[in-house]
Parts: sequence; C-alpha cells; structure tokens
Amino acid sequence: MSRPTLGLLWPLTAAVLVLAVSAPLLTRSAAVEPAPLHLTLGTGDDGGVYHAYGAALAGIASSRVENVRITALTTAASVENNRLVAEGGVDAAFTLADVAALAVAGEPPFEEPLPIAAVARLYDNHTHVVVRADSPYQDLDDLAGGVVSIGARGSGTEMMAERLLDLVGLGGIRGRREGRGVHRMWLSIEESAAALERGEIDAFFWSGGLPTGAVADLAERRPVRLLDLSGHVAALSEEYGAYFSELPVPADTYPGVPAVRTIGVPSLLVVNADMPYAHAEELTRLLFASRARLAEIHPVALQLHPRSAISTLPVPLHPGAAGYYREVKYAQERRPEPAPTP
Repeated sequence: MSRPTLGLLWPLTAAVLVLAVSAPLLTRSAAVEPAPLHLTLGTGDDGGVYHAYGAALAGIASSRVENVRITALTTAASVENNRLVAEGGVDAAFTLADVAALAVAGEPPFEEPLPIAAVARLYDNHTHVVVRADSPYQDLDDLAGGVVSIGARGSGTEMMAERLLDLVGLGGIRGRREGRGVHRMWLSIEESAAALERGEIDAFFWSGGLPTGAVADLAERRPVRLLDLSGHVAALSEEYGAYFSELPVPADTYPGVPAVRTIGVPSLLVVNADMPYAHAEELTRLLFASRARLAEIHPVALQLHPRSAISTLPVPLHPGAAGYYREVKYAQERRPEPAPTP
C-alpha cells in the first residue's frame, strides 16, 4: 500500500491550546482563543481493533471538540506506523510495545533509532492463530507444510508470526533445511479471514484486542478455533524481552470458539518525540476524556487508566503526556477525603 503523504499539521502558534471536550475540562480562561489542533492518526487494517479505535477517536474529536480535527488513516499497523511517525507521515499512531521498543533502539527491522515517544499504554493485544474447527491442527508445529497468512507486510502481526515460527522450527534457515517450513502469505485481517473461509489457507496469525471484528464475523459464518499459544510465552520473553504475558481468550469471545490461553503484548499510542509539548498534553487529555464513548464502540477502551498508561518503557513518555499524568495525580491528591460516616 502507498504511504500517506499528509505532512505534519501542527500549527506554529504561541497561543495556549484549549480542548473543550466537556464543561469540566474548561480549566483555562474562556477569553483565550483556542488554537486549532489538526492531527493525522495511523491505525491498522480495516477489521482490526486499531482501525476501530482510531476511527472512533477521530470521530469523537472532530464532531464534538471545537477546533480539533483528527484524521484516521488505514495502515499496515505497528512497523509501518513507527516509520510513519518518525518520518512525519502521520502525527500519532498505534503500535505494539515490542515493535516500538525496537524502533527506539534502532534494531531490525529498523535501520536506526527513531524519534518515537509514547502518549499512553492503551490495552493488551492478544495473539491469534485461527484455524478451521474441523482441521487437524492443534499446535504451531502441526502447521508444517501448510499455507499460512502471517499478516500484512510491515505489521506487528507479521513480526510476531515470524518469531513464533522460528521458535518452533518452522521459519528461517532451520525450517527450510529440515523441510518443515510453512508457505507464507501476507494478507490483511479481512483478507486472511476470507481466505480461511474459502479454504485457500490453513491458518492465519493476527495480533489484536478482544474481540476483533473480522474474526468475530468469520466465526459467525464458519466454525473456527484458536490455537493455544501459552507454552511459548517464556521462550519469547527470554529471546526478545519482557513484553509478553500469558492471557486468556474466554469461551465465546468469538461465537462458538472454545477458551484458550495465548500471548499478550501491550499496545501503545505513540507520537514523534519532537511533537510540541502542548499538543501531546492535549492529545492525552482528549484520549482520556473520550474513554467512555470509545468503550461504547469497543470494550478495550475500558483498559485505559492513568496508572497503567504510563507503563511504556523502554519507549519514553512524551513530556507533554507526562505533564497530563502529573496533573491528574495532583488533582487526585488534592481531592478531599470523604466525611466519616456518623
């Protein structure tokens, strides 16, 4: 896919930025003229949670907040999003935490350290390996010789898929040498679901929040299962860092799909480290002010909380985002204790 060509839209102004999300947020003087905030937001595949989350945030901001416009753009997600943020192709973007850590460190697939800073840790992604319910596949090893979609090129799904395939000997030189590799396809989540339904692939990888719309729609049309991936969490953490956790996918998260345990990876909202302080602060404020309405569109928004949102290391918090969290902490500390019950 071609990359967005929209440049950075940060206005060069010394005016104080005001976001009138709701009356309680009007803490600045009404006499100050709000400066416009126009941002582009890199999301992910249509049918995935990044896309739904980003489109919802853009809609809330653009329709309900004076002088604010956010444009959500469809992308390949994590790897591409970090590059776009660094190059100025978008102003903010969603990414898996392990991918953003590689971007900050300048480790493959990135050629050099990128100027990435975090606004918030949002929620935990769940790694899916989806197969037809009547297929013989029970473990990753069983996919040897099969046709597998590993996600769109430049996505965090692709990176996770390659790591897992390498761990079980189905990827890289070892897989080819032992004749145990898989036949890869690079498909978006919507394309992967359609290909599995048609019998063109045996399985597909996906990394996303619960539930992911494209997987839910597929399960409505055809019985599917998820492979249990919990046995690979320790090996991933040892090889690639402590970004991974064992998480459940409860029964009927997807229609008729039994419960499994899988691999969780945090999702971050990131910006360029050079974004102006006030813009990063107000983007963070908007994110939290929109939480309730975002949760009406997708329940993963309920995981957003100031205490967990700051846990973005080794990706540094943007100073503007950190300023917002300090403000919230100060407000909480100043809140009066409830009167004792008589």
